[in-house]
Amino acid sequence: MLQSSRNPQQAPRAPIPGRAWLMLALATVGFAVNFWAWALISPLGPRFKDSLGLSSFQQSLLVAVPVVVGSLGRIPVGALTDRFGGRVMFPLVSAATVIPVLYLGLAGHSSLTALLVGGFFLGVGGTAFAVGVPFVNAWFPPERRGLAIGLFGMGMGGTAISALSTVKLVKAHSVSTPFLITAGVLVLYAVVAALILRDAPDRAVPTEPIGRRLAATLRLGVTWQASALYAVAFGGYVAFSVYLPTYLKNGYGLTQDDAANRMAGFVLLAVAMRPVGGWLSDRVGPTRVLTGALALVSTGALMQSATPALAPLGTVAFLAMAGALGAGSGATFAFVALLAPSNRTGSVTGVVGAAGGLGGFVPPLVMGSLYGSYGSYAVGLLLLAAVATGALVFTGTEVRRVLSRRAALPAAH
Repeated sequence: MLQSSRNPQQAPRAPIPGRAWLMLALATVGFAVNFWAWALISPLGPRFKDSLGLSSFQQSLLVAVPVVVGSLGRIPVGALTDRFGGRVMFPLVSAATVIPVLYLGLAGHSSLTALLVGGFFLGVGGTAFAVGVPFVNAWFPPERRGLAIGLFGMGMGGTAISALSTVKLVKAHSVSTPFLITAGVLVLYAVVAALILRDAPDRAVPTEPIGRRLAATLRLGVTWQASALYAVAFGGYVAFSVYLPTYLKNGYGLTQDDAANRMAGFVLLAVAMRPVGGWLSDRVGPTRVLTGALALVSTGALMQSATPALAPLGTVAFLAMAGALGAGSGATFAFVALLAPSNRTGSVTGVVGAAGGLGGFVPPLVMGSLYGSYGSYAVGLLLLAAVATGALVFTGTEVRRVLSRRAALPAAH
């Protein structure tokens, strides 16, 4: 059924110009650099817990604050990208992120309050996603956007850079070192982006005020449908990427280095599977990809709720969830690329991206509270399995219906 969303009789695809691929590459680098900055606090969570005497909930709050700010900030940033384009917004967001990174590295890591203030403004880095999706979308035709947005989504691997380097740099030098290095990379990218990035020549530029555009975006069915899916798929990824080091340290007694390295492996697999999810969605439709991905998430969460040994069952469960969450994130934005109006892609992306980030904000707080109360993460993982199952049912009913209706009306798109 879903293959009908692509017309097999249509003319051969026109080749994508080299400039489009260059813009995609630069946008992906920008996404990765900003996500690297966005994730700087998470690998140091266990260190700050020990040095500042934080409770499990306070530690969860510390790593979750940049997530929620970066998520909500995507709504206005997405709308501004519709209006001003990625050429303006990528350098602006990158330069703005330098300020909290420097603050945290030089002065903002001596108390919980200082870390929360720095983490709040560090959330700006998380809004880069809402800049990149409409920017990339405009450079590619609809039938190639699933792959293009999936490739752009690999920029979320910036969190892996943070996981692999932050703790090592702190141990080798000082707490300031990873923050100073990241700030330098952000400045370099902002300059390069300002000089080289260009918006697509045929980019649709809205003229109505931002408030009216956001209101119209919130009336679109695709906004809420994709938001629900992304809150599970990308939200699950974000939650694990910020909380997995703490989970592995508390649940399995791993060292900080070992936990951070395993989290990096989780992130890298999710990153690699995101373009695969977009590519598959271009060919078999987003519904099939989302159905398979959500089924794997539910199964993996159920397996892990029993806290099996890491070798092999725990590792299998986490890697299955990592791949599924990455593919599901890619498929969700293939769905958005099919249904969102071209002049509202940034606004839709902002709202959907906010839902995904908020989906990643709540679980660390829940997991921290549950562990503090019961000394176990089992209930939290059972809740994840239940949520993934609900999203699976929604995909098989509402999302399937919407895409089938679109396939029946190709002329309208």
